[in-house]
Amino acid sequence: MNDDFKNDVTSGEYISIVAEDDGVNIIGLKRGQDTRFHHTEKLDKGEVFICQFTENTSAIKIRGKAKVYTKMGVIQAG
Repeated sequence: MNDDFKNDVTSGEYISIVAEDDGVNIIGLKRGQDTRFHHTEKLDKGEVFICQFTENTSAIKIRGKAKVYTKMGVIQAG
């Protein structure tokens, strides 16, 4: 395992997203001079998505009814 991968995995914050309805969209936004989409997921009710903020991912946008679990607590989306 190279050092860049180890640093990326251990330094980024993780969040968990639990879809409460079908069709919850998760959009990863890329860091850089222009903020751009770089990843999308669509969840159905009951599905869980675990994601991480990294050197490339600066923001995560959630559309739909979901619970977002972070180290700061639980956030209700949608």
